[in-house]
Amino acid sequence: MPISPSGALSVLAQASGTWTAQDTRLLAAAIAGIAVIVVLISWAKLHPFLSLALGAATLGVVAGMPFDDLVETFTKGLGKTVGDVGLLVALGAMLGKLLTDTGGAEQVVETVLRRTTRRTLPWAMVFIAALLGLPMFFEVGVVLLVPVVVMVASRSNQPMLRIGIPALAGLSILHGLVPPHPGPLAAVDALHVDMGLTLALGVVVAIPTAIVAGPLFGSYISKRVELPPATHLLGKSQLDASPEKRPGFFASVSMLLLPVVLMLGKSVADLLLPEDTIAYQVLDTVGTPIVAMLLTVLIAIVVLGTGARFTRNRLSDVIGSSLPAIAGIILIVGAGGGFKQTLVDSGVNNMITDFASGAHLSPLVLGWLIAVGIRVATGSATVATISAAGMVAPLVMGLPPAQGALVALAIGSGSLFLSHVNDAGFWLVKEYFGMTVGQTLKTWSAMETLLSVTSFAVILGLSAVL
Repeated sequence: MPISPSGALSVLAQASGTWTAQDTRLLAAAIAGIAVIVVLISWAKLHPFLSLALGAATLGVVAGMPFDDLVETFTKGLGKTVGDVGLLVALGAMLGKLLTDTGGAEQVVETVLRRTTRRTLPWAMVFIAALLGLPMFFEVGVVLLVPVVVMVASRSNQPMLRIGIPALAGLSILHGLVPPHPGPLAAVDALHVDMGLTLALGVVVAIPTAIVAGPLFGSYISKRVELPPATHLLGKSQLDASPEKRPGFFASVSMLLLPVVLMLGKSVADLLLPEDTIAYQVLDTVGTPIVAMLLTVLIAIVVLGTGARFTRNRLSDVIGSSLPAIAGIILIVGAGGGFKQTLVDSGVNNMITDFASGAHLSPLVLGWLIAVGIRVATGSATVATISAAGMVAPLVMGLPPAQGALVALAIGSGSLFLSHVNDAGFWLVKEYFGMTVGQTLKTWSAMETLLSVTSFAVILGLSAVL
């Protein structure tokens, strides 16, 4: 039997205690703001930065914010987010470009592949993708990994999907859960949770998830979706020419893991060391995300540049060329911060907090569901993460550090759900692997959904014991 509007409001009132007309207006503002973002991105094909800005404006107007306050709120949120997250995104792009152009990334790939067998190749591809994916954005990682997948599948005479799905799973799960990728960084910033703890728990969640959606699902789906032999893709997927001299395997892996180690060191110091000790102060400083990434980039310039025998001019060109490609990402993340701040200053966040408390909704479940809905509607994992984090941020205040970090991971998990035709990553994978739309839905889309559901199940399990 259908529920009337008055009956729906009655249910809301019972769930949240006292439901007022202002609460109804704020709920309508949140729905209108998100609807504008979804329509502008999905139907009008407007850039996500502009869509988020207009969505924030719609939210503020419907909520009754004065226009001057609305502009100031959006600008404040954008500036703070770019300051906190944009620098990390830029430094991550620099590190990824250094690894790629000096041949360090290729050195890691070739070294791992030399030590694998036909049976262990899919597992090695997860490891390679995870290592290379730490400092790189998803699209950059795909472009770098596809030639490797094609080469390995061709030389080993194995199905493309048995090699490719594990690589994509390893890359995608890091993109959704592990800093310094833009989505997880934005969630950490919006929720004010510990970066090192989120990173550590993200890795714990990512490992079993990548196994299920990578080698296991890859072996299953490669028997059911047949693609032409990998050799037909070799012509358009050749590895880029690498320098005559490349940095060693140990040096390259060290640069990949150094920011992770520094940030984890800060979390360990917070837990185990007194604040007045020199060791704590050192670890606390170098483990601050921006300091950790900056130190890593500076060390990588010396280590990787020396290993590849790059001149100072060439190193300068490498660093400079890494920045134009991420300008759009930084703007999107910044606009997401403006949207989040509009949610806060308009009162929507408090309304959601009151309702969720009255309805006994877990922040984990609420964050995952909101992220799933926005991801499916817009196709953007980053937009889904930013929007969901802004809406559930008040529910995280007062939670233990580990629980707050798990909420950030739950949002990232939801942002991976069901990539389909409105996602640029869908078309990137389709074209590089030479698949039809139907084949891409059966493989890539199914893998992304499996990543989301599996990781959320692991997060719920961790939440029960932490």
